[in-house]
Amino acid sequence: MKQAILVRQDLKMPKGKLATQVAHAAVEATLKSSKKNMEEWQFSGSKKVVLKVASLEELKKYMGQAKAQKLTTALIKDAGKTVFNKPTITCLGIGPDVDERVDSVISKLKLL
Repeated sequence: MKQAILVRQDLKMPKGKLATQVAHAAVEATLKSSKKNMEEWQFSGSKKVVLKVASLEELKKYMGQAKAQKLTTALIKDAGKTVFNKPTITCLGIGPDVDERVDSVISKLKLL
């Protein structure tokens, strides 16, 4: 069981903002997951991977692939009150789910 967080690199977020957005994605995706998946994931160590995507378009492409696989997704939009001047989509949480199912979507991405 694993969870993946995909982060837009074109935004060049400061480390603190990036960490906050990744945390939002992890929490929201977990809360949207089935109780069964959440419990199995917690029992197996709550594995997470943080990966990079180049742009909003690429992020949306992977979201579409995840949804096609019926994986839980959580698209994160920053409110635009600190780093950004307007609401901005920053990252995507996928899972938690079985490793192979998540990997079928993210296998070509590089770690952040």
